[in-house]
Amino acid sequence: MSATATQILTLVGVLIGALTSYFATASVERAKFRREMTTRWDERKLETYIEYVTCIKEISRAARDAGRARDEGRDPAEALWAMEASENKRSVLFETFVLLSHDAAATAAHAVNRRTWELLRAAREPGNGTAQLDIPLVEALNGLHEAARSDLAIGRAGRAR
Repeated sequence: MSATATQILTLVGVLIGALTSYFATASVERAKFRREMTTRWDERKLETYIEYVTCIKEISRAARDAGRARDEGRDPAEALWAMEASENKRSVLFETFVLLSHDAAATAAHAVNRRTWELLRAAREPGNGTAQLDIPLVEALNGLHEAARSDLAIGRAGRAR
């Protein structure tokens, strides 16, 4: 073999090594980027889920405060105002919730919305006290919690995505 052929083979070997190193590094970086993005979206989902459920709790608390005020002969206006403010916030949060969540969590959130609307309607009625506000919201929230945990893979050892 001539010196030129040896040099060409050496250059081809170096080129193959460089390309292999490049593609291996690119593949590892791509996988790392995907993991980081998944983590970022999961963090955003968790924040949205917590904000949404907190808002539902605020609506429920304000509705019960309005019912209690009526039972005690007081003006429920302040509690109703707080309830409506939380409802407006819930409405906006729900859109983010649906955009970020999987189908099961979105379906569970729709069920929570229906129960929340029932509670809102009952709380807005002038004669209704706490006895008329017995809406099964907790059961709907429990379904939402379960769907959210599943969506975020909370409670599982590994994560399959």
